[in-house]
Amino acid sequence: MAFPRKDRPISDFVASRYVDEVISFNRNQHEVSGTIHKILENSVIVKISEADAEQIGAASNMTVVAHKNYTVE
Repeated sequence: MAFPRKDRPISDFVASRYVDEVISFNRNQHEVSGTIHKILENSVIVKISEADAEQIGAASNMTVVAHKNYTVE
């Protein structure tokens, strides 16, 4: 049984995001820049460099960042 999805208003900030946009965020006391790979309801999936991934301890060069935790460059 599937439940219908609730329609929620999307903020102007989230609505103006697009794939391949460059953003920056802080993780483990390091500032990281990356490009948006996919936009989700509450977060974005970001592609970062292998060096940044190693520096912040990420398992791969893709990471999830909440909309409230990044800025657009």
